[in-house]
Amino acid sequence: MANSAMNRERQLAGVNSYTRELGFNPLEWIVARIRQSPPSPPQQTTIGWLDLCCGTGRCLLQAADTLARDGLDQLVTIVGVDLVDFFDPTPIRGTALQLNCASITSWSPPRRFDLITCVHGLHYVGDKLAVLTRIASWLTDDGQFSADLDLDSVRLADGRPAGRRLATALRGAGFAVDTRRRRIRRNGPGVVSLPYTYLGADDRAGPNYTGQPAVNSYYTETRRLR
Repeated sequence: MANSAMNRERQLAGVNSYTRELGFNPLEWIVARIRQSPPSPPQQTTIGWLDLCCGTGRCLLQAADTLARDGLDQLVTIVGVDLVDFFDPTPIRGTALQLNCASITSWSPPRRFDLITCVHGLHYVGDKLAVLTRIASWLTDDGQFSADLDLDSVRLADGRPAGRRLATALRGAGFAVDTRRRRIRRNGPGVVSLPYTYLGADDRAGPNYTGQPAVNSYYTETRRLR
């Protein structure tokens, strides 16, 4: 499920940007990581940035072009994934960027990533919690995940928001949840098991806090075995 209006024009920095939505500039984060521990032979392992629900990929194109201009593109792999094959045709230099048309609920990455982002993309996914559990396994040992997450869109079978109990479960599974800013983060990988069973989704739930039509996801809360 997707809303084609989101991330269509979002830039790397500025008013309508990843930097504003995430609270940090992903490109600056990557460059700092390179300076901290640049990839070197014989491994030739690049710094990896995965952006889920990337829209046209405009932000990623801008980042890749800057890396090429500065001679850093061979040290970085940027992977964008979006359900709609409508990527920005703007030409770029260098080799850093790969754009994929796929569903993030079933797509599997070719590697683990140092940085994983998802700007407003989870609003339009059916099984949001399953995606979070998959993302946790895609991080490098010191990798970082950052995304928007509106807990009001995660509902129980009777329609009530999962609320504080879900936030507690996510924190217990290693995620940092900022309910005020509606953000979720994670540092490092892990095998995540959340006490919720997916029931289905409503793609006609109407606008969420962004003003855009979103998807509500429904779950049954289950008990953990002790």
